[in-house]
Amino acid sequence: MKVRAIQILGFLFTMFGWIFIGCSMAMEGWKVSAIGGQGGSAIMTVAWYWSSLWRACFTDSTAVTNCYDFPVLWSVEDHIQVVRALLMGGMTTGVLGFVLSLMGMECTYIGGKDREKNRTLFVGGCCHVTAGLLAASGYAVYSRYVSADYFNPSYDGLKYVLGTPIFIGFSGSMFHMTGGLFHLVSLCKIWSAKHREPSIVVATEGPPLYSELNAVSEIRSGSAASSVSDLYPTNAAQAKPVVTKNVKYQSKPKHSSRSPRKLEYSQKSEQSSGSRQSSKSSKSSQYSKFDPNQYFIKNSYI
Repeated sequence: MKVRAIQILGFLFTMFGWIFIGCSMAMEGWKVSAIGGQGGSAIMTVAWYWSSLWRACFTDSTAVTNCYDFPVLWSVEDHIQVVRALLMGGMTTGVLGFVLSLMGMECTYIGGKDREKNRTLFVGGCCHVTAGLLAASGYAVYSRYVSADYFNPSYDGLKYVLGTPIFIGFSGSMFHMTGGLFHLVSLCKIWSAKHREPSIVVATEGPPLYSELNAVSEIRSGSAASSVSDLYPTNAAQAKPVVTKNVKYQSKPKHSSRSPRKLEYSQKSEQSSGSRQSSKSSKSSQYSKFDPNQYFIKNSYI
């Protein structure tokens, strides 16, 4: 799977997990109990008791509900205060993870360069995992207290069972942690791909600019190369003298792509043109030695 697809899938998982946790905090019926309607009596009287993090309610058979809101923070039980703190801390950490992961994803154009985006996404993934763990711890604390009273045989009070918000919250915590792990896995794929690339190391003695200048000056002028201290006296101690030899350039034979017949024809044409030039040069030499007096003397009829 591609890195970008893994990051988008992780972002969706964390978003669903955060929504589930927020909805479970606002829902009623964290623990539910029903009484009445038993013993074979002729009159059916049924009542439901249910409670949440914020209030406790009672509903009778006529569907009339009476609720009691918890007035102040220290008026509730200790384990409810712990659960509130854990869930609020998890949701706050999840919001921070949303911002950081959104800046570090490959499909966004914010967050700086690739290295900075990878670091931001790593911190965001850790925030999501931490938020899921905090929320799951809160649900576990609440479930432990409810189940301990329910399975205690010596407890004479009203026994409650776990309600729907607990299970929704656990599933949201799992989604939140899974999305954070997806972000971290995408970073592992990116870093492993970078380590697989071969690194090319070029070893040079001294600054490369000095050796190139010396070589060019010796080839063009034919004289000995100037020392590095004359050109750059400040870096003379670091650079090493470069020894170069006289370079002689030889022209490479040109490989013609002509056929053998064309080559013979071209050689014959060159020979014929050379013979013509030689005949012209001989005629010009004869004309240059021509003496009109001697010609008229030899060809006179007197």
